[in-house]
Amino acid sequence: MAAMCSVCGLRKAIVYQPHTGRALCRECFIEDVRSRVKREVERWKMLEPGDKVLLGLSGGKDSYVMLDILAGIHDPSKLVGVSIIEGIPGYNREEDIVKIRRHARDLGVDVVVTSIREYTGYSLYEIVQRARARGVKHSPCTYCGISRRRILNAYARMYGVDKTATAHNLDDEAQTAVVNMLRGDIIGLLRQHPLSPPMSTGIVPRIKPLRKIYEWETAVYAVQMGYPLQETECMFINRFPTLRAVVREELYRLEEESPGSLLRLLESLDEALEDHAKRLSREELPRCAKCGEPTSYNRRLCKLCEILEEAGVEKPIYSIKQPPIFLTRTSA
Repeated sequence: MAAMCSVCGLRKAIVYQPHTGRALCRECFIEDVRSRVKREVERWKMLEPGDKVLLGLSGGKDSYVMLDILAGIHDPSKLVGVSIIEGIPGYNREEDIVKIRRHARDLGVDVVVTSIREYTGYSLYEIVQRARARGVKHSPCTYCGISRRRILNAYARMYGVDKTATAHNLDDEAQTAVVNMLRGDIIGLLRQHPLSPPMSTGIVPRIKPLRKIYEWETAVYAVQMGYPLQETECMFINRFPTLRAVVREELYRLEEESPGSLLRLLESLDEALEDHAKRLSREELPRCAKCGEPTSYNRRLCKLCEILEEAGVEKPIYSIKQPPIFLTRTSA
C-alpha cells in the first residue's frame, strides 16, 4: 500500500524528501518548492514589486522551474527572458529553447534568443578548438560561463532591468562554495552571498531564486509539471573534467550519507558571511582596456578578453543584434 502524504494526509505520496524525512504528494511537493523559493526571495529582498527582471533561460529543467515560480510571484509583464545558444555539436539547445520560449509566452514572458557566436563572432566549440590548437588548457566551462555572464549582463543593461535572475540550484551553489574555499578565494565566497553588492555600476545585480532547492527537486518538479527534459548532455562535461566535477561527486556522496548536508552548508555560510557581505567594498571596478567592461583590480584586460585573446580571438565583435523589448513598470 502506497504511503500517504506526510503533510496533507489526504493523497498518496509520490516523492520522498531525504533532507526532511517526509513523503509528499504531488500537490504538497510543488507547494513546498514554491514556498521555499518565495521564502528565500523575501528573506534576502531579491525582488521589489516594481523590479524589472531579466531571466537567464537555458531551456533546462532549472530554467522552467525558475520561470514558473517567478511568473507566479512577480508581475510577468516585468520579466524578460534571454536564451543563449552555446554552439556545441550534438547539444540540442536550439530545440530546447524553442520549447521554453513557447512556454514563456504562454505565461506572458517574452524571450530573446542569442548565441555566443553572435556576441563574440565564434561558437563555443570553435573557441575551444582554437584554444586547444594553441595549447591553451582552459576548461570549456570557463569560456562558456564567462561568455554567458557577459551576454546576460549586456542585455540586462540594454533593457534597463533592475535584476538578472539565474536558475542556479542548491547543488550548483554548494559546489561553487566548496571550490572557492579550496582555492582560498574568500572574495568569491562573499560574492555568492545574496546580500553582496555589485562591484560596478556596469554590472546589473544578480539573484538566484533556486539557491536552496536541490537539483533532484527541480527535476521532479519539472516532470510533475510536464516540462520537457533535455535528452542530451554537453559533450565537454566528461571530456574535460574540472575541479568542480570532482567536488560535485564528493558532495553527492556526502549528501547520500547525511541528507541535508548541502542545505546546511549553504545555510551556515549565509549566516556566517552575512555581516561581511554587507560590508564588502563597493569600490568601483576598473574598466578593461580592450572592451571597456568592468574587470578585476590591477588587471588591464577583463577575463573574457583575456581568454579569447589566448584562444586567438583577437577582435571579438561583442555584438547585441536583437531589438529591445520594452518592459512596463508601475509604482510599487
